[in-house]
Amino acid sequence: MYKSFVVITILALIAGCTAKKTSVKTTIPEAEITIAFGSCNKHNLENHLWDDIKKANPLLWIWGGDIIYADTEDVTEIRQLYDAQNKVSGYKKLKKTTQVIGTWDDHDYGLNDGGTEYVSKKQSQQAFLDFMDVPADHPRRTQEGVYFAYNYNGSLGKIKIIVLDTRYFRTALTPDRETEKRIKPNQYGEGTLLGETQWKWLSNELNNTEADFNLVVSSIQFLSNEHGFECWGNFPHEVDRFKQLLADSKAKGVIILSGDRHISEFSKIDIPGLSYPLIDFTSSGLTHAYSDFSGEPNPYRLGSVISKESFGLVKLNLITREVHLQIVENNGNVPLEIRQNY
Repeated sequence: MYKSFVVITILALIAGCTAKKTSVKTTIPEAEITIAFGSCNKHNLENHLWDDIKKANPLLWIWGGDIIYADTEDVTEIRQLYDAQNKVSGYKKLKKTTQVIGTWDDHDYGLNDGGTEYVSKKQSQQAFLDFMDVPADHPRRTQEGVYFAYNYNGSLGKIKIIVLDTRYFRTALTPDRETEKRIKPNQYGEGTLLGETQWKWLSNELNNTEADFNLVVSSIQFLSNEHGFECWGNFPHEVDRFKQLLADSKAKGVIILSGDRHISEFSKIDIPGLSYPLIDFTSSGLTHAYSDFSGEPNPYRLGSVISKESFGLVKLNLITREVHLQIVENNGNVPLEIRQNY
């Protein structure tokens, strides 16, 4: 029998726990760590997945964005929607046993497809951090953007969660006026997704990580880039910059967790200089999915697209260094899963 896995988060109190919640502990076998994540959630639609998420006994629940659907400059309304989400019964039960971390996307940020131009972004950031129970005196309260890194250390290995902000600094997109797609890639070198400050921070996190697995949370897809909606591919130079950063840093076990699309799928690519394939695990949506999905190109896709409500499970084995990724629907049904050794 394995010993219990001991969780140590960077600066303990900055993990998003208030004093009231510091008594919450998660004890799981240290050989395999389970992390759950998902995106695209409306508090006023029934979420049938909270009981399945809790049953999986995850170390963490990671919000991948679109926690609420606000789309407003009125931050009072944003706060009201967060309060409503906190009152959802299944979510309340999950929070009693599971640490919650994550990022935002456009609808909880406050502007559909929004970026740096959103006028209420500073106030919206504070509302988001309140929802995530980040202490009032935490450094995230004074930085621009909600990006952050969490470290978890155990006797068998280390895990790092790198939460990106793809909204606060993102410059203008290029509308596609030539096809039926909504957006097309910017000219190479034009604009930014993360902004230079966040890029420097991300470079430092990956170049100095000691983790066996580094999970990068991006609200939008990294690999799938031909659908004409928001994705990293709209900033192709930043895609190349991230790939080069991975190759240069030699960071171990990097996996991207993404959302936004109201579909769930796995994408995979080999990157020169990287000793393992990069997987982009998209999980979306929790309460409303793209049920009439009829297909779209994705040259990096593994398996099929799941267009039912679902969440993602990431199971990290710290002994074998195998990762087991599962797309999970209501009642624990798993329509698609993959395994990868690192």
